[in-house]
Amino acid sequence: QVQLVESGGGLVQVGGSLKLSCAASTGIFIEYNNMGWYRQAPGKQHELVASITKFGRTDYADSVKGRFTISRDGRKNTMYLQIENAKLEDTAVYFCNVNPLSPHVAWGQGTQVTVSS
Repeated sequence: QVQLVESGGGLVQVGGSLKLSCAASTGIFIEYNNMGWYRQAPGKQHELVASITKFGRTDYADSVKGRFTISRDGRKNTMYLQIENAKLEDTAVYFCNVNPLSPHVAWGQGTQVTVSS
């Protein structure tokens, strides 16, 4: 079973920065063409905020474009999300997963990002 472990979350002030990491237990970055960062705010569904293909093509939700940067290191089976100029509405639990979602890949525990004013 593929395992995804997110880390790096925490408390950040408005305008601050944070870098999230996603470690995969297997060669998921080879098996799946597209990986993404999702977030889930209280009472809301998972939202895809950034994605990256195995060839390095990236895509972002309009709400984070220009502030978030997704990257990956295939040798380390690790994916990253750099958050810049954080906004209150970025507060959520952040998850990594494949894009589109697959029944063969379970959600990890996520990492909480809280933006304070």
